[in-house]
Amino acid sequence: MSGIGACVPERILTNDDLAGMVDTNDEWITSRTGIRERHLAAPGETTSDLAAVAAQRALEDAKLPAEALDLIIVATATADYPFPSTASIVQDRLSARRAAAFDLSAACSGFIYALVTGAQFIRTGAYRHVLVIGAETLSRITNWEDRSTCILFGDGAGAAVLGPAAEGFGLLGAELGSDGSGRELLKVEKNGAGPGQITMSGNEVFKFAVRILPESVRRVVAAAGVEVSDLDWLFAHQANSRILDAAGRRLGLENEKVFSVVHKYGNTSAASIPIALAEAQQEGRLHPGNLLALVGFGAGLTWASCLIRWGGALPADAK
Repeated sequence: MSGIGACVPERILTNDDLAGMVDTNDEWITSRTGIRERHLAAPGETTSDLAAVAAQRALEDAKLPAEALDLIIVATATADYPFPSTASIVQDRLSARRAAAFDLSAACSGFIYALVTGAQFIRTGAYRHVLVIGAETLSRITNWEDRSTCILFGDGAGAAVLGPAAEGFGLLGAELGSDGSGRELLKVEKNGAGPGQITMSGNEVFKFAVRILPESVRRVVAAAGVEVSDLDWLFAHQANSRILDAAGRRLGLENEKVFSVVHKYGNTSAASIPIALAEAQQEGRLHPGNLLALVGFGAGLTWASCLIRWGGALPADAK
C-alpha cells in the first residue's frame, strides 16, 4: 500500500443516545461489544460521498494523482444504487478518467477481497495503480428498534492505494473463503421494491468468527513461511471487542498487537479494516517492515485474510 485514508460522518450516536431509543444502556452495550459510539451518515449523505473523501485522502497520502489510477474497486453492501456501481460514481468524483471501476460484494470481508483482487491486476502487469475502498452506510439498513443489532453498526469508509512494491514487501499471501450454508445467519432480505433490514443470529455468527479468524490467519502465515509470533499487528474486522480479544488470544498474541477502534466506530462492515489501518498510521503505529495480518468475516458466510509487509512502495514513476 502506498497510501491509506478514511472518512466517517460527523454525527456521533453514543450508547446513551441509544438508551433513549431502545431498552438498553451504556454498561450493557460496552460489556458485550466494547462499542461506546458510532458515526451515522447525515440525511442525503451517501456511501459514495464517504468513499470519495476516503479515496482522496488515500491518494494524497500516496502522493499520486487520480489520473494515474488504472482501476477502482469499491467493496460495499450498501451501494448508492443497484446500478451504476458506487465505484463509477467515485471515479467521476475523483476525475480518474483512465480508471476502470466496479463494486464487489463480500459484506464485512469485502475490503480484503477487494485488496487481493486489486493486487492480482498489479502482479499480472495489467495495471499499475489500483484504488481499493471499503465503504458503508449501514445505518440505512439497520432496524433501530432491534437492540440486538442497532447497537452494533456505524457508517464510514476507508481506502488504500495499491501499487508495485519492493521485493519482500506488500502482499505476501492471502486466503479468501465462503460457506454459503450459513447465509441465513446474517442477511438483509428485500422489502418490496427496496432493501430490508439487517437480521443476525448473533451467537452463531460469534462462534463462526472466533473459530475462522485465527484458523485463517494461521494458514496464511504458515503458507508465507513465517510464524504468528513474527506478527507486529493484527487488524481484524472491527465487529465486537470480544471477538477481537478471542482471536488474539487463540493466536497467542499480546493484546497490544491487536489493533482496535471498535469503541469509536462500531461495526462499519467493509470499511472497518481500512479505517483501523488509517487510524494506526495517523497514530504513528505503523513502521516500514512491520508484518501485518488482516482478517475479516461476514455475511455469506465469508472470510478473508492476508499478510502484508508494510512499506516498500515503489515511486509512481519507477519501472
